[in-house]
Amino acid sequence: MATGSKPLRADAARNRDKLLAAATRAFGEHGLDAPLEQIARSAGVSIGTLYAHFPTRDAFVDAILPARIAAVDDLVTKALAEPDPWQGFTGFLDGLFVLQAKDQGLNDALARRLPLSPAALEACRTGFQHAARIIDRAKESGQLRADFEPSDLAPLVSAMSQLIREPPETWRRHLAFFLDGLRA
Repeated sequence: MATGSKPLRADAARNRDKLLAAATRAFGEHGLDAPLEQIARSAGVSIGTLYAHFPTRDAFVDAILPARIAAVDDLVTKALAEPDPWQGFTGFLDGLFVLQAKDQGLNDALARRLPLSPAALEACRTGFQHAARIIDRAKESGQLRADFEPSDLAPLVSAMSQLIREPPETWRRHLAFFLDGLRA
């Protein structure tokens, strides 16, 4: 639905859906700085139609990113359900970086490579708060170094976001080094 109270006409709703699909693909493949003109062309609409639906890049990101970040919530749920807290912690990190490797837009957002809107920042902040529960659980079990703090996760995500852009699976090797250093 449009930002106003009136529902979109059928053709306008189709155009909006095509734009969202094209933006999801473009941001996933090229990151959050994918050209908006390319997104409009891919959706088969004019740049004016794009701006009519999404007046700013942030509007696109706000329409797409929350669903992408919701996948992190699924990882949190699985990690907290894992009987072994260390396996929950390592599985969470591996799953997080798999998501980032598959979606360059999510990679950009989680690494805060580009400025994010307040809504996108809040979604990221919430994800990191949930990750803190996984970290605390692994520390309490004695398997994760006691000096690893939830705030240490952001620099790790940022560093891994760079490695994810390297040849396929390079990041997995570096994650293994990192995890070896974190195990208590």
